[in-house]
Amino acid sequence: MFRDPSYFRALREHVVPLLRTYPSLKVWVAGCSAGEEAYSMAILLREEGLLQRTLIYATDINPHTLAKAGAGIYAIDRIAGFTVNHRGSGATSSLSDYYTAAYGRAVFDKSLNDHIVFSDHSLATDSVFAEVQLVSCRNVLIYFNRELQDRALGLFHESLCRSGFLGIGSKETLRFSSQAGGFDSFVTQERIYQKRSLA
Repeated sequence: MFRDPSYFRALREHVVPLLRTYPSLKVWVAGCSAGEEAYSMAILLREEGLLQRTLIYATDINPHTLAKAGAGIYAIDRIAGFTVNHRGSGATSSLSDYYTAAYGRAVFDKSLNDHIVFSDHSLATDSVFAEVQLVSCRNVLIYFNRELQDRALGLFHESLCRSGFLGIGSKETLRFSSQAGGFDSFVTQERIYQKRSLA
């Protein structure tokens, strides 16, 4: 959770103030795997007072990992690392506020799930399903060839509302994509982009 804490700190400091201007929010966590990123996003938004008006779509193509994600249960030996990352994200609370530990496992607060929809979605074959203010798809595009990267980025661009935000992984870039012209760099170091508004 909170992998690359500086990314989440950048969201907190630079993106959240703009998200506050929306009466309701939709966030897409694409390629959510076992759910760590989705729960990280939910916790950050709760800390910033935005979760109550947010719906997070967490999608993946693997039904097994989606089931794990929905359960919100992680091995207790991962929690120390999660806690360090959470603190590094500029957190205003303790990560322990969000889970219960027992029998070698940490079970995350079910109230977080009330704002997360875990769903099957393929970036290779499926289409856009909602308009969102933020897409977070990190460390997924590196596994795609150029054509598939362009398709996924096209979906993100189509899904984002005007001036919406896209976050990608630290080893990923839009620079060589056919979709690059649709985005402006917003927090360059953290690979956060903003959908370019057409004049």
